Amino acid sequence: MLIRFSIENFLSFADRTEISMIPGKSRVKSHHIIPAEKSRDIPILKTAIIYGANASGKSNLAKALDFTRKFVLLGTRTENEKIGYRNFRLDKSFVDRPSRIELEIKHQNKNYAYGFEFNNTEILEEWLFEVNKDADKSIFERKSELGKSIYDFSGIKFKNKEEKQFLKFTGDGTRKNQLFITECKVRNVRNNVTDLDDIFNVLDWFQNTLRIIFPNTKHKRGIEFELRDNQNIYEIFNEFLEYFNTGIKGVDLEEVSIEDIPDLNDFKDVLFDESEAKQVFVSDTYRNITYSISRDANGELKLSKMMTKHAVKNSDVDELFEVNEESDGTQRILDFIPVIMDLFKGDNVFVIDEIDRSLHPNLTYDMIDLFLSKSKGINSQIIITTHESSLLSQKLIRKDEVWFVVKDQFGASSFYSLEEFKIRFDKEIRKDYLLGRFKAVPVFGSRNHLTVIN
Repeated sequence: MLIRFSIENFLSFADRTEISMIPGKSRVKSHHIIPAEKSRDIPILKTAIIYGANASGKSNLAKALDFTRKFVLLGTRTENEKIGYRNFRLDKSFVDRPSRIELEIKHQNKNYAYGFEFNNTEILEEWLFEVNKDADKSIFERKSELGKSIYDFSGIKFKNKEEKQFLKFTGDGTRKNQLFITECKVRNVRNNVTDLDDIFNVLDWFQNTLRIIFPNTKHKRGIEFELRDNQNIYEIFNEFLEYFNTGIKGVDLEEVSIEDIPDLNDFKDVLFDESEAKQVFVSDTYRNITYSISRDANGELKLSKMMTKHAVKNSDVDELFEVNEESDGTQRILDFIPVIMDLFKGDNVFVIDEIDRSLHPNLTYDMIDLFLSKSKGINSQIIITTHESSLLSQKLIRKDEVWFVVKDQFGASSFYSLEEFKIRFDKEIRKDYLLGRFKAVPVFGSRNHLTVIN
């Protein structure tokens, strides 16, 4: 789970600012909290809803987390490759300042603080700590001195000198534009060093727990195979379609002959490489269709695509529609159903940018309400950015679950929480938000200054 995320000198974020998932003092809606498992542990909120005017920096939060995830998991390829990001550009004093990203996470029953300082050419610092209410324990620290990385591995227990020497060689061999934990993943150093569970726990969180969804992100890759191979998942998926009143009777997978699609037929010999991959996906961006391709026991390629089923008046035969024939809102629901299913599985953190895109306000509200009301005992989080003010109801959420992003006069974004305002538990906060009490709404200039061309 995500505990905190802080960012500095990255995109529209100038000075250090953070968003926290640690609950406030309120005791209402306790089922919205993942409780502390031990006395020294940290309770965590399941939800954060982030508001702000257009161009305030809401989407930059998702972009920053997406950058971090990709940088940790993929890293750089060559010594001279740029790290590839934008620092804050509207204050010249930030040009030569390092950027900084830090996350506090809970994974595998431990709490970690992992972060790094960097510029576009090198990592200046990198650190990993185990954290709790009382103290922080260093696992490793890295600092750049005169262009060389110096490591402190005092938090790692080595069985012998060879293990310690191997990890030192790994550190010395880590490029200046590469994160150390990424290098540990690339070299799979846990084959040679015993006590690296903490480093690989953090890598696993980025790999298997954190998910970033942008407005143009399509549905979960692999759901087609799950629908085909797992009757339970197929039935649950169709139940959600009925729950959200989409008018769709269900989904089905239609087999397609690969010879009938020239663009794919020309490349069928290279759709699978020499590895043992059994499933791949090919997107036809022109027609907005995703084909799932698998290879059967005889080595034959099987091609299929998801279709939606609609009841037909005066007929017992359903009509099949291409997914791209459905409305934008229905396609968005089809994208979100796998998200909801994964949230209820537990141990997932979804960051969804502009969740309300193409969705009716009631549907957005119902999705959040469904998760919060049915996720007792489930350790998952959903963090969203939105303009949808109907979510600002204390019947639905706690004050500490609401965050705002604002820009100052120089274009620098920062976060603050609704928890900072003294609001009665029965106060209608939506109205106050729209009236600008919490500031995170657009402010228009004078119409007298506009020139209208007839």
